[in-house]
Amino acid sequence: MGSAQSVTATIPRVATLDVAGPVSADGSLSLDALKSWEESPPSQARTHDLSQDGPQIGHCSPNVVVSDAHIFNLTVPFETGPVTNQKSSGRCWLFATTNVLRYHIIQQLNLGDFQLSQSYLFFADKLEKANYYLELSIQHASEPLDSRLVSHLATAPINDGGQWDMARNLLERYGVVPQAVFPESYSSSNSGGLNSVLTSRLREMALQLRELTNGVGVMRARALKEEFVAEIWKAMSTAMGVPPRPDETFVWDYKDKDGKVKSWEGTPREFYKALEAFSLINDPRNEYNKLYTVEALGNVWGMRSIAYVNTESKRLKEAIVTSIKAGQPVFFGCDVGKFLDSPHGIMDLDAYDFKNALGLNYAMSKSQRLRTGDSAMTHAMVISGVHLDKQGNPVRYRIENSWGDVNGDKGYYVMTDRWFDEYVFQVVVPRQLASRDLVKVLDGGNPVVLPAWDPMGALA
Repeated sequence: MGSAQSVTATIPRVATLDVAGPVSADGSLSLDALKSWEESPPSQARTHDLSQDGPQIGHCSPNVVVSDAHIFNLTVPFETGPVTNQKSSGRCWLFATTNVLRYHIIQQLNLGDFQLSQSYLFFADKLEKANYYLELSIQHASEPLDSRLVSHLATAPINDGGQWDMARNLLERYGVVPQAVFPESYSSSNSGGLNSVLTSRLREMALQLRELTNGVGVMRARALKEEFVAEIWKAMSTAMGVPPRPDETFVWDYKDKDGKVKSWEGTPREFYKALEAFSLINDPRNEYNKLYTVEALGNVWGMRSIAYVNTESKRLKEAIVTSIKAGQPVFFGCDVGKFLDSPHGIMDLDAYDFKNALGLNYAMSKSQRLRTGDSAMTHAMVISGVHLDKQGNPVRYRIENSWGDVNGDKGYYVMTDRWFDEYVFQVVVPRQLASRDLVKVLDGGNPVVLPAWDPMGALA
């Protein structure tokens, strides 16, 4: 049983600080203060260096590069290829999902390099999110347009991000296909333009549905909504191509890694082999050993909602080690931009010395970062290995990213255990490998509902 941390648990208490009276009694910025600050500037060498490169580029600690070796003593039996590239899109959660799923398909079909179609799921997700947003607009038509919930929903009704349970909804409803069956398009790899035009049209549609709902009722509005979703489908199919239907038979010819030509015939739903897994989260603001969900967060209307079992960080690590030992790569969500040295593929709290470089001190806890909006789940990747010390404790983790093969170890990153504690929020564990007490929390239902704008509602 855990509880929320005090907001001031790690930050020095203000009452104990030796603070003199203000230079400016009315709270404005004093120009005299600027003059005094200029009398003790940073070193010229440091100023020149950082003014040319920025506070991070080129300044990763060399000790970190040495200590965070891409060496791991516990890994899944083999690594899949190629390292994927989501390009200029926010589809990391779909790449992480398909990277986990392809592992077992490669095993079963004796494949070499192989990818599932991320754009097939991307298309389905966009379509379902459009319907989801418009249905929410009908459901909340009586609320003011500037209410916090309605405003939040309109902020990004069809964005690229998602969560594990949203991926499961898509997989169960639509199945999945090899990338060769529905390949990448410009708009799937560069989603910003399509997102912009669809978002503007969806907001306009939502206004019309609100007016119709309040005027003549839900059923008339829902009939118009179906016409609107058809309009969205036509726009998307023009931009991305028409994907196979979930129940439509396709034929996929392929070569296995021994060079033998083979063929698979069936539907996208038949190609998908169910992986029953659920999300563990570490959210120190909220009580542990409880089930949580997020209001109005989803993609497929009428299917499962987001479900998180909140527990200690060490339980997430135990689930990872158990999964890797069982040969199962692990989907996880984190705040990837913090203390990240992308060229070397390193996530380490010691990667950058901001105190000496910029004079900045950081002391917030994980809970405080969540409460102040400083941190959230921004990216999903896959853990395929762990390096354990002599006592069996994780030291670092091997990360399969979806940013191409240029950075890190040919696209693989390394994450330290200390970084994990601070910036990993979610680990997805197969049900059969999860601890029974955590499964019991999941099955117990009756989740605590977090507001739609809660950081646990951030989409990776």
